[in-house]
Amino acid sequence: MNASTPGATPAQAQAQQQTQQVTQQLTQRLKKAITVIDQLEGRLKKEIDARSEPIAIIGMACRLPGGVQTPEQYWQLLSQGIDAISEVPSARFDINQYYDPDSAAAGKISSRHGGFISGVDQFDASFFGITPREAATLDPQQRLLLEVSWEAMEDANILPERLYGSNTGVYVAMSGSDYMLAQAKYMGEAEISAYFGTGNAHAAACGRLSYTLGCQGPCFAVDTACSSSLVALHNACASLRSGESDMALVAAANLILTPDVSITFSRAHMLAADGRCKTFDAAADGYVRAEGVAGVFLKRLSDARRDGDPIRAVILGSALNQDGPSAGLTVPNGVAQQAVIRQALKNARLQPDQVDYVEAHGTGTSLGDPIEIGALGAVYGSAREPGQHLLVGSVKTNIGHTE
Repeated sequence: MNASTPGATPAQAQAQQQTQQVTQQLTQRLKKAITVIDQLEGRLKKEIDARSEPIAIIGMACRLPGGVQTPEQYWQLLSQGIDAISEVPSARFDINQYYDPDSAAAGKISSRHGGFISGVDQFDASFFGITPREAATLDPQQRLLLEVSWEAMEDANILPERLYGSNTGVYVAMSGSDYMLAQAKYMGEAEISAYFGTGNAHAAACGRLSYTLGCQGPCFAVDTACSSSLVALHNACASLRSGESDMALVAAANLILTPDVSITFSRAHMLAADGRCKTFDAAADGYVRAEGVAGVFLKRLSDARRDGDPIRAVILGSALNQDGPSAGLTVPNGVAQQAVIRQALKNARLQPDQVDYVEAHGTGTSLGDPIEIGALGAVYGSAREPGQHLLVGSVKTNIGHTE
């Protein structure tokens, strides 16, 4: 019941009553508005948290130089400081026919070395439901992607039937097409079969993984040269955070099967004469090419914890950009590198002084290495207290540059 002022006239009492009613209505509306604002803020916070949710790596597998068949063997190779570089195996091509220390020599390669993996000619085609005829035309990179992805699935304790029809994205990083070059060069047009296209196309490599594993999430190949696998990883994380995927497989492959690309890099003076990546060294004079195949299964960290998955590592954040204009097409841009590092830290919600170690690109070139270490110093160095060091390294000194 509304109370009016004692002694007020009927008109005044009615006005006071109307004022109180309006006040009550406004108060109720204000309470509703505050409730809506709180709900919107909650939804916005959830969306922001979702966009920056950590991503768990729940399964890993690899094939790398030095006889590495598992991530555990890879760690042993690194911790023991093993040099995995060797001369080009005769099964690939005759390096004696192509070697010339003069990088300007036409049709020659100025390095005898590389990082190579074994068993690239071995494949259990029937296990993956592939006929011998199709397997013969299948790029060994695709064969190894199938094997490594299956091993990563096993490492994640994922049963094959769990992937069938699942919202799992597949992201494959590939740049080289040596097997297609070899077939066209040595077999001739008359030997091209119906499987030539699907056996060599990069789009078919990721499509084959989705087809074999039964995944129905996003599926595409990534080729951004040396950054391909990290760009694939970044896109997979974005897909998981947006809810586009519930799980993701990221895989990458690079094999050196013909001399052609090595000749190109030799003529461009990119290869180290001694076949070693001398990262951040005054003697740096180029890099050594290497092979590698790897695969990881990813999940949102909250989902991985909920499902009791093995968590091998956690990705807090990543970022992409491009050099844009620089001193040349293949010359890095230090300012752009600083920008992408800062953005990655922001996305990961980290401060520069919270980072203890950086795995650098560090190929061992006299041009690129100083630009990279300068960018790292500009971002991380200025934020550190005296005596607070940042360790920087590159596995390319052990296994070469897998490109």
